[in-house]
Amino acid sequence: MLHKFSISIFLLFSLISSAFAQEKQAILIISFGTSMPEARKAINNLFESARENFKGYEIRLSFTSNIIRKKILKEQNINIPTPVQALADLNNEGFKNVYVMPTHLIPGEEFDEIKNVVSAFKILTGKYGFNKLILGRPFLNNYEDCERMAKILASRFAEYINDNNTGIILMGHGTPEHVANALYSLLQFALDKNYKNKFFLGTVEAAPKIEDVILKLKANPEIKNLIISPLMIVAGDHANNDLAGEDDPESWLNILKSNGYENITKYLKGLGEDENFTKDFIKRINEML
Repeated sequence: MLHKFSISIFLLFSLISSAFAQEKQAILIISFGTSMPEARKAINNLFESARENFKGYEIRLSFTSNIIRKKILKEQNINIPTPVQALADLNNEGFKNVYVMPTHLIPGEEFDEIKNVVSAFKILTGKYGFNKLILGRPFLNNYEDCERMAKILASRFAEYINDNNTGIILMGHGTPEHVANALYSLLQFALDKNYKNKFFLGTVEAAPKIEDVILKLKANPEIKNLIISPLMIVAGDHANNDLAGEDDPESWLNILKSNGYENITKYLKGLGEDENFTKDFIKRINEML
């Protein structure tokens, strides 16, 4: 009798384990987005890399920018869901374990919005809830992350690292009036510590500004040549217009020229296109899992 009871218990636990093993799992990648088709390859690269590395998971994509989503729908007839829509769809399709991976560089205003959505869904229980809903981290959260990013950037611009006459100008997005914006300064510190007088970081919408970048450049008169590049996932509108716009007198390109820098090379590739950045993205998903 005891033997039969033991077998029954064993079979029950086997069935329960099997049920959990068969639960549908998904990774939801969330990006700010871009409406420029040529810039989309950076996001696509991260998405496809996730599909290649996590075969047992459904990989989905969501954009946080409603303006970009509506523009893509109108111009390209592609409907990319918001984080709310994407999570609701996954729930409706029976996915019980969902891992949300942002592609944002810093935990600023956009990341706060994602966190709010995930927190709201976590409240739900029963058939409208998830068994597991995990939110991953942006790329820059602390000094260790900044060190990781500094190495990625050094590898990206390896051919210029030992050229004392060349400076690399990086344009971040920035998030005004948010404490997370300080991470740009922390990244600059990590870059200065490891690659002194090589990288000069500014932002479009917060501090440091291009004027701060120029002050640092002037303190290094040996720098005659500049590389300008976006510190962003995609080389979209900010990269092509605010950074490198030929016809925009307020672009960083033209402001630098007006300050005497004529030999300027454009490196307009999003971080999402970078091999080492992509490897770090996959590593971060593994850390989340």
